Amino acid sequence: MSKLEQVLILEPSGELKFKGPFTEVVTSNLKLNNPTDKRVCFKVKTTAPRRYCVRPNSGVVEPSSSINVSVMLQPFDYDPQEKNKHKFMVQSMFAPEGGIDNETMINMWKDADQTQLMDSKLKCVFELPPEALQNDLDAAKEAKEVAAVPPVKPNIPKASPEAKRPVTQEATAVKAVNVGSSPGDSDMKKVLDECRRLQAEVSKLQAENAQIKDDGLRQRNVTPSDSQQTFTTEFAPGPQPRAIPPVLYLLAALILGFILGKFIL
Repeated sequence: MSKLEQVLILEPSGELKFKGPFTEVVTSNLKLNNPTDKRVCFKVKTTAPRRYCVRPNSGVVEPSSSINVSVMLQPFDYDPQEKNKHKFMVQSMFAPEGGIDNETMINMWKDADQTQLMDSKLKCVFELPPEALQNDLDAAKEAKEVAAVPPVKPNIPKASPEAKRPVTQEATAVKAVNVGSSPGDSDMKKVLDECRRLQAEVSKLQAENAQIKDDGLRQRNVTPSDSQQTFTTEFAPGPQPRAIPPVLYLLAALILGFILGKFIL
């Protein structure tokens, strides 16, 4: 069964226009005319109830009279490139005989026969002044361009395999000699040779020290009998190596001071 034709005359009939800017509440007026000789009940619905405030959103239009409905759009960030899909619908039906209060109105719409309902639909249109529209378009374009630019990654050079190798004392000394090339290169070479000799001497003394300790332990090692053996979990510290003669430290300090003096002067 087809629906009944709407008896109310809506002004405007197809669109509700809202003129920006939309930084504050924008109101559009809807006029409902009743040309019949009967009372007509109406109710206003929308697809975006959180974005609008409607006063009144329901009521009764007396015969041969009209009523104004204020549709208030709440403030929001307007994007001119966003498609607006908000719609309104005005439902109506003939009012029953007798008085109608709020409770009666609520129950009447709740128990209404769907075949007796009439409706009209309106779409929402957002309009901006030309200068405001251009500003919004420029702002939206700029925001998209900024979002599209990828973040710049810092160009950190990778360390070469040679840079990852540990730097020995000898390599450091050789590098210092190469950087400070001067007529005294021959003296620096002598100092480097002396450092190598001292290093070999220290290694030799450490080897002799370890050998002496091993010999002393073998001489003092006396194996106890089976009846005298005991087990323990407390271990004594190992043998301490003999200290390097202080004269070697003194000589190394003199050589280091000589090298530093060459660079400073």
